[in-house]
Amino acid sequence: MSVDWPILSVLIWLPVLGGLLVSVLGTRSADGARWLALGVAVLTFGCSIPLYTGFDSTTAQMQFVEQVPWIPAFDVTYYLGVDGISMPLILLTTFISILVIAAGWTVIQQQPGHYMAAFLVMEGIMVGVFAALDAMLFYVFWEAMLIPMFLIIGIWGGPNRVYATIKFFLYTFFGSVFMLVALIYLYFQSGTMDILAFHSLKLGLTEQILIFIAFLLAFAVKVPMWPVHTWLPDAHVEAPTGGSVILAAIMLKIGGYGFLRFSLPITPDASAELDWLLIGLSLIAVVYIGFVALVQQDMKKLVAYSSIAHMGFVTLGFFIVFRILTQQDTATGAVLGMQGGMIQMVSHGFISAALFLCIGVLYDRLHSRQIADYGGVVNVMPWFAAFMVFFAMANAGLPGTSGFVGEFMVILAAFRADFWFAVLAATTLILGAAYSLWMVKRVLFGKVTSEAVAALQDINARETAILATLALVTLLLGVWPAPLIEVMEVSINNLVQHVSLTKL
Repeated sequence: MSVDWPILSVLIWLPVLGGLLVSVLGTRSADGARWLALGVAVLTFGCSIPLYTGFDSTTAQMQFVEQVPWIPAFDVTYYLGVDGISMPLILLTTFISILVIAAGWTVIQQQPGHYMAAFLVMEGIMVGVFAALDAMLFYVFWEAMLIPMFLIIGIWGGPNRVYATIKFFLYTFFGSVFMLVALIYLYFQSGTMDILAFHSLKLGLTEQILIFIAFLLAFAVKVPMWPVHTWLPDAHVEAPTGGSVILAAIMLKIGGYGFLRFSLPITPDASAELDWLLIGLSLIAVVYIGFVALVQQDMKKLVAYSSIAHMGFVTLGFFIVFRILTQQDTATGAVLGMQGGMIQMVSHGFISAALFLCIGVLYDRLHSRQIADYGGVVNVMPWFAAFMVFFAMANAGLPGTSGFVGEFMVILAAFRADFWFAVLAATTLILGAAYSLWMVKRVLFGKVTSEAVAALQDINARETAILATLALVTLLLGVWPAPLIEVMEVSINNLVQHVSLTKL
């Protein structure tokens, strides 16, 4: 199926322009703004489907390419395209955006038009990050993401929203400055801002290490990796439910995507030289942050720390590649690790979104995120309890759910790299079950603990539809991950082949 229209530009600018219209309409009609926002989100997702149906999974070449001169003097172009790595993340973005708009339907009473407009603008910018093949265009989209998220947390967040917003902005902006320096250096070395041209640059090891560290500062903050993770729990706690969903489901994945698009292909020798650092930080995230999640009393903080631990699996899968390649004649294990990391990113997008939406359902009714304020919820909200138990089990890596597939593939790959890597990584199956089910036990089961809990109403049709959709996708990806694996396989094979040519 061929696509003869600028699909990527549509996916970027349709939600951005739609968001501006929603913002204007929101000053006149709140209901009209809600319906227009939902319509734009659904239309954007519909327009993204041809990315999958028209995708050629037999080639690693960029597809749906658009290229127009932007700043000719510096060879900066409006250059867009996708491969098997970026395309699934764009579909995840357009899908989750619908649920975020629907989740804030009645909850957001303060300027609902501007709230939903911010998410639509955010959607278009995030698609731009995944689709950009020009380094300057990528950087513009990367920085532009901060603006709508800054407003979402700063206007509709909790009591400490100003502190959380400023902390979020400073951390992410700090890392981005070093990335910009690296991109400018690469421009002077290559004479172009074409990211794919950067991949073929012959750089010395010292150059690569410095560039790698610059990229690491940007992407590690965004993932976030230990020890630059401290902005995330504060941002999650203070953000409205929709903000938490977008942060966990999409924005963290942009950090992982950066490693695959920039760090590994541009600085493969440095990546091989410093893989011990990334593997170590990833295992700390998996084990230490898992214990941190176990002692949390705030449900949002618990899931936020859980996200850091699960994203540790992603970076582990990406950087054990070099250990496997030095020990084996084939790249099968390396491909398995990268595929596992990619599947984990997509899966975590669905599961983390679902858990934050579940917490949002409780918060909308009781206005508390403290685990101690609940207990016996299953007695008054049985349908909700069923969904929350399912998503908690998926978060713990239950076989048959998407949460199991990526983690299992990374653990298998880790065994090929080093036995102890696999042992430490596998502790997430225990820790994940511990903090997820410990939260479920205290919140859902037992006797009703208070009159406030006894008065809770079960989920309505809108909430049921949102959670059921996420449950269906989580199950589908858990029992049938083949469609996702197939579209990314050739692109990941190509990346592994590229890094395997380094001086290992």
